[in-house]
Amino acid sequence: MLSNVNQTDAWLSYGLAFVGGYGDAASFVLAKTFTGHVTGNLVLAAIAIAALHWRAVLGHLLAIVTFLIGIIVSVLIARPLKTWSSWPFLPTIMGIEAILMVLASLALASDVARGIEIFVIFVSLALGLQNGAFRHVGGVSVHTTYLTGMITSLISTEAEQYASEEIPPVVRNHDSKIGLLCGIWIAFVVGAGTGAALVLHFGAVGMLGAALLLIPLALREVQS
Repeated sequence: MLSNVNQTDAWLSYGLAFVGGYGDAASFVLAKTFTGHVTGNLVLAAIAIAALHWRAVLGHLLAIVTFLIGIIVSVLIARPLKTWSSWPFLPTIMGIEAILMVLASLALASDVARGIEIFVIFVSLALGLQNGAFRHVGGVSVHTTYLTGMITSLISTEAEQYASEEIPPVVRNHDSKIGLLCGIWIAFVVGAGTGAALVLHFGAVGMLGAALLLIPLALREVQS
């Protein structure tokens, strides 16, 4: 564990990574759209354009725009909360995220008009909020809704360590960072498998699992 990351922060990062993987996999199963990152949807949008599936193109672009809006909103919420209120920022974001997840599940399960689009908007907004609100743990940059950047960092650090006969102190200090990133990676993958399995079995109602996990995470953060 990183020397400047306490146990609570580490487990919070694992929990949010689980939620990130859960939401992304569940939304792909239910709506054929990624809701936790941009790259995958850009590729899917390009494929849909090539296939002339314009509605699918709009769905992927909608997820991208909403996810980015979520990041912006999280930043806009942070400043007034920290300046004018003693109410904790991260639990507030997690509470909003849980509500959005519940609304997304209900919209899809109740067969309302444009239910898939509403589902994509709510989940993308929720994961965008999470990605914008939780970006650092003990000085280490992390992402809990997608893994590409962290996997690149993990592999490059390991390669530098094993390519050097004499391990410099800077690389040695990365060992604890690698442990944290590996934990986040594992939590994300386990969350993705869990989310996919539950929505395949229970349909849109399975999406509620992510919201149920966010509640104890938020309460624990308030009490810490």
